[in-house]
Amino acid sequence: MALKKSFYLFMLLLCPYLWAQQDTITRLKEVIISDTQLQDFSGTQSVLRLNDSVIVRNGSSLTDLLRYNTVVYFKENGLGMVSSPSFRGTTAQQTAVVWNGININSQLNGLTDFNTINTRDFNSIAVRAGGGSVIYGSSAIGGSIHLNNNIAFADTISNSLYTNYGSYNTYGVNYNAKASTQKTSVDFSITHNSSDNDYEYPNTNARNENGQFYNLSTNLALGFKLSENNILRLYNYIYDSERHFSGTVSAPSLSKYRDRNSRSMAEWLGTYGRFTSKLKAALLTEHYKYYARTTNPNYTFGKVNTLIGRYDIAYQAAKNIKLNVIADVTHNDGNGSDIEEAGRTVTSFSFLMQHNVTTRLYYEAGLRREITNAYDSPVLFSVGAGYRVADFYSVKLNASRNFRIPTFNDLYWVGSGNPDLKPESSYQAEIGNEFTFNTIKLSLTGYYIKLRDMLRWIPVNNIWRPENVGKVNTYGAEAIAGWQRSFGNSNLTADATYAYTVSREDDSSHQLIYVPLHKITASVAYGYKNASVYYRHLYNGSVFTTSDNSDEVEAYNVATLGAEYTIGICGGLTAGVQAHNLFDAAYENVTKRPMPGRNYTMYLNFKF
Repeated sequence: MALKKSFYLFMLLLCPYLWAQQDTITRLKEVIISDTQLQDFSGTQSVLRLNDSVIVRNGSSLTDLLRYNTVVYFKENGLGMVSSPSFRGTTAQQTAVVWNGININSQLNGLTDFNTINTRDFNSIAVRAGGGSVIYGSSAIGGSIHLNNNIAFADTISNSLYTNYGSYNTYGVNYNAKASTQKTSVDFSITHNSSDNDYEYPNTNARNENGQFYNLSTNLALGFKLSENNILRLYNYIYDSERHFSGTVSAPSLSKYRDRNSRSMAEWLGTYGRFTSKLKAALLTEHYKYYARTTNPNYTFGKVNTLIGRYDIAYQAAKNIKLNVIADVTHNDGNGSDIEEAGRTVTSFSFLMQHNVTTRLYYEAGLRREITNAYDSPVLFSVGAGYRVADFYSVKLNASRNFRIPTFNDLYWVGSGNPDLKPESSYQAEIGNEFTFNTIKLSLTGYYIKLRDMLRWIPVNNIWRPENVGKVNTYGAEAIAGWQRSFGNSNLTADATYAYTVSREDDSSHQLIYVPLHKITASVAYGYKNASVYYRHLYNGSVFTTSDNSDEVEAYNVATLGAEYTIGICGGLTAGVQAHNLFDAAYENVTKRPMPGRNYTMYLNFKF
């Protein structure tokens, strides 16, 4: 508690000093991103980019941001607990999280817990639907989430300080500073969140016990323009947290989980005529400790260090043709209480092409091959085309083969690991339609995924072992709509998404567990001069909790109402208030794990 108070005091005392350093803010003239493939080779797939206002008005975790603004469904074991996505009916291990162009899914369990990522540490967040393994490797089957720190070179200084306080003694602070010249660029942020998380279970006298948590993250992006043709970029991200895992309504818990992850990367960018060269070197670390009882000092642990070397060269073969070759070497070393000490090296080669045939017609193509002695990797491909039929209508087609490699737990778990596993492999196809009518934008996409060799842990001679036994077919449709209009001093915006998902095993009519048939999000915001009010709504269809579909978690509706006012001091001081679960719905996201009833958040956002 003393450390927490000292942290807040430090941030508040720092504010006047930073205020004194502010300068006139100028528009950034040159912005450079590391994940250029998202920009250059994703034209035939749906990419949803979330703007700053959406990020600020949502909770700090990636779960909160994506649950209310995208088609992605989340299975969350209680507020702030382990959160895993289902993207187009796939599993959490089949959704890739990409940090500045690098896949950061855990090498231990193959997934990313979306409650361990603070969204305010990043200035660009995008959701890429559909297969992306040709570019981003393992796990990019259902889709990928992209976290980027863009670097700009311009004479500017800006600062922001965001603080919030809410129900259940929930605190949050984020400080971000940007400073740059024509030769150097610095972008730094630090985020702290904590909560007692002891909400009452609706319609009962019980509370969510042992659910408290805290986390602290720092993020740094540096850029140095060494010459007109050479730029050096450095990235560093550190995340440290402790979560006490709350139990269910019928089974209390006394466990807790500590994890510390770090990501460091250096990138050399060179532009030489028609060639653009990028050389990356990265170190990723993940380390967890699990305590079965918080009062007992004994724990189990796991850790992995990952070294990545990547060379990326793009060539502008013609005015309308771009080629890209990527060579990547990844080495993992891991060990833990329950996994054997082991290492593996994976070498991959990718070739990408983008061709604008006419002003209306373009196509993309890609191939990838991995080489390793840990598993047999298939040849991956991606091909797509887009055509602007009319000024208001475009159509896009895409087909791909994607995969997910076995994790360290799958291969090396003591007494159960299976070194003969094959990667999961999927074929998929989709068709997208985009409409633009004045201020209305609408995207409609239909897709089909055929997954083979799904990894599952099954009992073999009374021992649970991973095997390639699953075959799943998934199909569905997605709709994303947006509308905006300004009149006088007023501004009105509305956004909505809808996902229809059918995901079944071969020769079965049963929906896979924790995959909703329907999910809908909607939001509307009205602003008048310096004041605004906004409303967002989530409908989550029922999900089955057993493979025979005999039990389910009921569908639910959850809404948030918010209002804010901005005072024109320096860059702006915004005060806001939110009411979450506005209608006090009693609902569960996971069976026997009630979510909180109506609760409140107040926030201040300084820009100077």
